[in-house]
Amino acid sequence: MQKSPSRTKFRKFNFPKPEFTRRQQKGSRREFNSKPDQTQEQAPNTKFRLFIVWSFLIAAGVGLGVNLYNLQIVRGPKLTQKARNQQMVNLRPFVPRRPVVDRNKDLLAIDRPVYTLYAHPKLFEKSNHQMAEQLSPILAQDAAELEKKFESKKSGITLASALPEEIADRISSFHLNGLELIQKYSRFYPQQDLVAEVVGYVNLDRRGQAGVEYSQEKLLERTMQTVRLSRAGNGALMPDYAPEGFLNSDDMRLQLTIDNRLQRVARFALKEQMQKYRAKRGAVIVMDAWDGSLLALVSQPTYNPNEYSKADISLFKNWTVADLYEPGSTFKPLNVAIALEAGVIKPEDVFNDPGYIQVSDRTIKNAENKRYGRINISQILQHSSNIGMVQIIQRLQPSVYYGWLERLGLGQSVDDTDLPFTVSSQLKSQEEFLATPVEPATTSFGQGFSLTPLQLVQMHAALANGGKLVTPHVVQGLIDTKGQVHYSPNRAAPRQIFSPTTTLKVVEMMESVVDDGTGRASQIPGYRIAGKTGTAEKASRSGGYISGAKITSFVGILPVESPRYVVLALVDNPRGENAYGSTVAAPIAKSVMEALITIEQIPPSKPVPQTPANQAPVSPR
Repeated sequence: MQKSPSRTKFRKFNFPKPEFTRRQQKGSRREFNSKPDQTQEQAPNTKFRLFIVWSFLIAAGVGLGVNLYNLQIVRGPKLTQKARNQQMVNLRPFVPRRPVVDRNKDLLAIDRPVYTLYAHPKLFEKSNHQMAEQLSPILAQDAAELEKKFESKKSGITLASALPEEIADRISSFHLNGLELIQKYSRFYPQQDLVAEVVGYVNLDRRGQAGVEYSQEKLLERTMQTVRLSRAGNGALMPDYAPEGFLNSDDMRLQLTIDNRLQRVARFALKEQMQKYRAKRGAVIVMDAWDGSLLALVSQPTYNPNEYSKADISLFKNWTVADLYEPGSTFKPLNVAIALEAGVIKPEDVFNDPGYIQVSDRTIKNAENKRYGRINISQILQHSSNIGMVQIIQRLQPSVYYGWLERLGLGQSVDDTDLPFTVSSQLKSQEEFLATPVEPATTSFGQGFSLTPLQLVQMHAALANGGKLVTPHVVQGLIDTKGQVHYSPNRAAPRQIFSPTTTLKVVEMMESVVDDGTGRASQIPGYRIAGKTGTAEKASRSGGYISGAKITSFVGILPVESPRYVVLALVDNPRGENAYGSTVAAPIAKSVMEALITIEQIPPSKPVPQTPANQAPVSPR
């Protein structure tokens, strides 16, 4: 039987390995062993590369260190300051001017927020016509005109420059796109023209131009120092770094001595008489003679300080302190006081008035050529006798008389008054005054020199307060909202001019002018009032007097038993045949004094006589 091939046995033979195989194997070993040889060759190159890298890093570190030293140490202070200048801003916050109030704390002037309204039609969501119709009644502007403005350009149209806050709030409540309200502060005068001659006004730069707004600028401007605030990267201020309380301002206000109620009565009475007599201008001054405080100071015509740009520039000057005039007969009581104080006359002296008197080459006459015969000093004032006054002053040495006029303040301005733009009164030089007897003679009845209405009131106040020349003023001081006084002006001590005995005699003589003389139109039942009328010619700038022109006036003092208040009414160039101090000015003073009696609660001097006009009706039983 034959064996299967699968079972065939092979014989193992040991053949010699081919040569090429051994070489290949050797070559393989050589290739395997060649790598360590290359690493040894490349090691120096690697170290060199690392050295370069580390050298670069070290050099860069040294460079950064040097630059850091330069920035931090060498240039550090300068760069710090530069950074602070970029990060900080100098800010002087806007602080409103202090308000002005009268003696009763009624508001006369205040800073209030107002708004400028801009329109940007390109941002309107409504049509120009719809926007114009909606804004027209609020702005009090014609809708068609507004629409034309909207069509004129696409942005930056000024619709109103000083909108009150309440109107701005109404516009904001509409939430209209395309409208922009910018807030600012504006000076507002609630009383309008009532106290314009006293308070004055401020211009667009918020600087006072007249009245106490000008003279008391330092008191009205609140002091606020410049502060440095941080700001963020986007430029926004960072209030967290603001000094504590830097936006707080005081609550003080400037209080005046003026009484609004009396001011209103005086202006109404003055305007009424000016219209009646077609006068050019007029003034009323009320002074407390005890301390010189002015309770009313009115000049007419006047202006509205809220709209000062529309007013005549001449009205900004308060003519009661800035214009001169010859006082005429209202100066006669002062001349009587001078003569009494000098001892050249006595209250009971009697003089003869023939109606004229010859002085040097001049013939002096009474008004309307009247003659009064034998009259005493009280009657000289009652009838306003020029002849009697010349005779009184002729008893004085001219040099002595001139000295008295200087003591009264003639030739000088009203010292220390807080009203601006006051001018000095005019008195001829002593050489001119003494050169001819005509000068003392004309001065005796109020001609030949000039002064301001305020200065005349100051002089008559010396008759009312026992002979002291006080300083007229309108500023009482700075007070807070609780009424506490924080500042009061220091004023010069009053100068004693006349003795109380002399002034009391003169005031009693002036009372006869109201009771029985030219001042009867100023009588008030139950009250003792002293007064003096004046009807003076108007001096011409070229010399002499203006034909037909005159200034009528009345000065009153009350109450006679305890004199305190002086009232001057002055009307410039009234027209008409019956235009005198007694008919034009005295009724004004009466109205003002009646209001003064009520406001100051002055008790009656004597029982009021019962007449059919004032007798109380008897109720039937």
